[in-house]
Amino acid sequence: MKKFRKVLDGLTTSSPGVTIGSPSCGSAAGTPTAAPTPREIDVQETLVSENFQLCKTVRHGFPYQPTALAFDPVQKILAIGSRTGGVRILGRPGVDCYCQHESGAAVLQLQFLINEGALVTACADDTLHLWNLRQRRPAILHSLKFNRERITFCHLPFQSKWLYVGTERGNTHIVNIESFILSGYVIMWNKAIELSTKTHPGPVVHLSDSPKDEGKLLIGFESGTVVQWDLRVKKADFRIYYDEAIHSVSWHHEGKQFMCSHSDGSLTMWNLRNTTKPFQVTFPHGKIQKDGRKESCKPILKVEYKTSRNSEPFVIFSGGLSYDKAGRRPTLTIMHGKAITVLEMDYPIVEFMVLCETPYNNEVQEPYAVVVLLEKDLIVVDLTQSNFPVFENPYPMDVHESPVTCTAYFADCPPDIIPILYSIGAKHKKTGYSQKEWPITGGTWTLGSHTYPEIIITGHADGSIKFWDASAITLQMLYKLKTSKVFEKPKPGEGRAADLVEEDPFAVQMVSWCPQSRIFCVVGISAHIILYRFSKYDANTQIVSLEVRLQCEAEDVISPSENENNPCFSEPSSHSPQLHHQHPVSPGNRTPEGSKDSVPCLKVKDRVVRVPPGYQSELVIQLLWVDGEPPQQITSLDINSAYGLLAFGNCNGLAVVDYLQKTILLCMSTLDLYGASDPYQRLTRSPRRNRQSTSEFCMRGLSNFYSDSKKRIRTSYQSLTELTDNQQSIDMERSKSPTSGHASRRAMLQQLHGVTMYSHDEHHSAASYCWSERESRENSFSRSRSSSVSSIDRDTKEAITTLQFGESYGRKSDALPTPCLWVGTSLGVALLIPMSIPTDQEERMEEPVTIGPSGAVQMLKGSVLRFGFLDCMGGIIQSPYEVWKDPNAPEDPDRPRRRKLVHFSPSSSQDAYGEGHLAVVCSERQAKIFLMPSQSCLYVHNITESSFVLRADVVSVSNSVCLACFCANGHVMTLSLPSLRPLMDVNYLPLTDMRIARTFCFTNGGQALYLSSPTEIQRITYSQEMCDNLQEMLGELFTPIETPEAQNRGFLKGFFGGNAQTFDREELFGEAAAGKASRSLAQHIPGQGGMEGMKVAASGVVGDLARARIALDERGQRLGELEERTALMMTSAETFSKHAHELMLKCKDKKWYQF
Repeated sequence: MKKFRKVLDGLTTSSPGVTIGSPSCGSAAGTPTAAPTPREIDVQETLVSENFQLCKTVRHGFPYQPTALAFDPVQKILAIGSRTGGVRILGRPGVDCYCQHESGAAVLQLQFLINEGALVTACADDTLHLWNLRQRRPAILHSLKFNRERITFCHLPFQSKWLYVGTERGNTHIVNIESFILSGYVIMWNKAIELSTKTHPGPVVHLSDSPKDEGKLLIGFESGTVVQWDLRVKKADFRIYYDEAIHSVSWHHEGKQFMCSHSDGSLTMWNLRNTTKPFQVTFPHGKIQKDGRKESCKPILKVEYKTSRNSEPFVIFSGGLSYDKAGRRPTLTIMHGKAITVLEMDYPIVEFMVLCETPYNNEVQEPYAVVVLLEKDLIVVDLTQSNFPVFENPYPMDVHESPVTCTAYFADCPPDIIPILYSIGAKHKKTGYSQKEWPITGGTWTLGSHTYPEIIITGHADGSIKFWDASAITLQMLYKLKTSKVFEKPKPGEGRAADLVEEDPFAVQMVSWCPQSRIFCVVGISAHIILYRFSKYDANTQIVSLEVRLQCEAEDVISPSENENNPCFSEPSSHSPQLHHQHPVSPGNRTPEGSKDSVPCLKVKDRVVRVPPGYQSELVIQLLWVDGEPPQQITSLDINSAYGLLAFGNCNGLAVVDYLQKTILLCMSTLDLYGASDPYQRLTRSPRRNRQSTSEFCMRGLSNFYSDSKKRIRTSYQSLTELTDNQQSIDMERSKSPTSGHASRRAMLQQLHGVTMYSHDEHHSAASYCWSERESRENSFSRSRSSSVSSIDRDTKEAITTLQFGESYGRKSDALPTPCLWVGTSLGVALLIPMSIPTDQEERMEEPVTIGPSGAVQMLKGSVLRFGFLDCMGGIIQSPYEVWKDPNAPEDPDRPRRRKLVHFSPSSSQDAYGEGHLAVVCSERQAKIFLMPSQSCLYVHNITESSFVLRADVVSVSNSVCLACFCANGHVMTLSLPSLRPLMDVNYLPLTDMRIARTFCFTNGGQALYLSSPTEIQRITYSQEMCDNLQEMLGELFTPIETPEAQNRGFLKGFFGGNAQTFDREELFGEAAAGKASRSLAQHIPGQGGMEGMKVAASGVVGDLARARIALDERGQRLGELEERTALMMTSAETFSKHAHELMLKCKDKKWYQF
């Protein structure tokens, strides 16, 4: 159980002498600064530590690296095990549960206790676990660790409490499910095979009881040996020795014959009357060659033999294709009578399972579907239709269709946005699915009372964007947008730009979305921005393209040493970047040396295009190549629909675009933004003599974040240098040694935020996205040092790390708030740029927006990450926005279309409190609260000394506001606003990897998410209220269902058949008959008994009573059924006795000859 600290709230921060310390907080918590404030700010803060608790809520997506599959045919729930020890349990839509083995060992096999609300997992560390599914958060009840043998196969007969466990040594052990203790009954491999056999039969690969007699156990060994063991008399009924290795065995329901699949691609049928040889051998995919020999085929890894009342039996298997057909996709073959259907799969088959109507193995099976677990997908095939269509999957299993490169999370969206996105996305859904309902319908789930509209947006490596409905802890795809459609398809090998980014030139780096105005902005890897507007109508549109030359001049790129080449990292020139716009430049435009110049990385479609309803591209902004140097990636973006402005920056400078007039208002280097108020004394540098192309270092596909050991991010947590507020230390910072340690942390951050300032050894090759089992290890932050990364700090390029539009005061003398742009840089500078925007609609479309010289300049430690604005009562001030109107709707001549703007001015709701507002500025090391317009710092708090903040957001929780931070060392923290008191500090993730760092995001309502694996989204909450209500929101995995009765097999067959009903396992395997197993063989480990889960699940005793009541009800129901049966038997006996007595009286006086 995660341990975390909560900081006492009783300590006040009014006295500068009071400090509140924590291991990750190195200074006073919310210490007021010495600067006098013009007036007292009295904000009643309502948040306390008790409002916060961190816990996982739900996991979405496809289970990463799946290994095992199981299905409960009565409860109709599905379980999937993974290589990392995870178990996902799925039922009807909304019933989706994730469990994790603490050991992290791979799950080898899953076995449901059918209709009992329990699951057995066998893991690669040779441990069996029993999970209790009768609570919303399953917990382990018992574990059994095998010490001397390795588990290879498990089998649990229906309605049995004895689990058969096969091992690598060939032995079969028996475990009591109720007590989870080994029986003394063991089937040793040397007893199972004949004594004359000289070789070991290999590991046990199959165990099953005979449908005809449960007292007979069929044991399959890897070498090809099959033994039927009579459990009563403890000897083998028959032994089969076959030349080919066995992979699986499947019985006919009558128990008279069974089928085996083999390593040579063959299927053999065996009859119990004659086990000397198979009565049928088939090679389903092996054809006869010209020389009369069979083609060699791949192994058939699994076969299932299922009977049907009204048709021929089904034989379903995976594998078995001939070797000569290279490049063929994995297949599932369905043999139904003489018809053979081969279903090709997109990915390798991990496991499949046939779903049947009955849980009894001695009845006609009636298969109706096949669940196929692939390496990267889950599909269910409908067997009831001749063309075998697949069911439409209701779970979000395609999050990873293309690698996820960025995420965004929006809670409390406008309620109309989800239905609109769904209605448009539904028009593009695939067809051809089975008309029947999804067959996995187990569990129960209700919407719950604590729901509100939530949307998750994922950006992908192929340039696609997906909008997901995330309301009520579910996930459903709403709408998909392909950003690549804006551009012409790049021809293979066309120029250096194509060579460098042909992997994924459209990969999405970041998104910005305004749900109210429905304006959507996408930043791509090729230094491009696309602006979309939403429309319910299709349209013919011409995409406007702007081209920006946001690049330092080559002559001004300087280096600290003439002997070193660090081409990517240089001091910004004193010259402002130049700009081009509207007129596309021919790709052939090159300098005499043949290097590219004034050319964008991608070519926008320059013709009128037909766009469907939904998000329609309106404007594309691209950065240009300069003198053979590719554009640096965009590191920050903000868009404001009320102002009609878009701002973006990178490590070279800042640009502001008026997207209404399609003009560039500002394009300036970071240094020029300061004007005379530059806080740094820039040191002169000697010019670099040897220029070297930076192309290969600066363009790189985002999917490389996933899996190349050369791409590990190196960072150090020791001796991280600081940027302090005084000028002297800033000057010292400029001349510090490259081994100071500050650089490696900055390198990681710059990669995280998309700035291409990487070490040289990390850019020799670009590997495509792959599913490596080393993925987690290779993407983790290494604590090693890299001297080449450290050299970054020698060339201190100042990147724009965050931007925020809002109403503020550009100067101390301002009486009224005006539109402003807050700019944060990688050197800890917060800059304020005032703007003048025409208010009249007609003037706005014609008059230019004017941008004034820079106003306030504030300093923080580390890169600035986030801005937020509060009124003087402590309430959050939302950014102004434009109310959405459909741009393609038919115009009404009587009502001309006008822009409707909504402003949240800081002065509108606080006349009693005077003018002004609070600005929250958070950097990777520090948070500060400024009072505007006086620009005085009210509170400052050093968030962390030993690590650095990766993500920070001002969020609303429990009807109040706080600052939420996520650190590189895995800590999640919340600070009160405006006093910056620490409220929560949880060591949530012991070591954060690059994927989590890139995708972690907070939202309102105390929620957050991140990509826990390349295929899964993990949602968490840090709100105590949501933790308390979580049980109500989760689905129930177990629902009380009466077990279907076995078919009536007839009086004579049941009475004289010696059938399975007469087999008493307790008598054979119990301690009285079999004795105790060796203690050294296996160790019993009692589980938590689900106590932790039960506490959360049921608030203590109430849940225990509820479970006890359910158990009593079930017991009472069974006792009632038993009583009814006893009464029937007694009535029947009385009737029989009466008839017998009457017959006796009738025949009493008769002579023998009268009969």
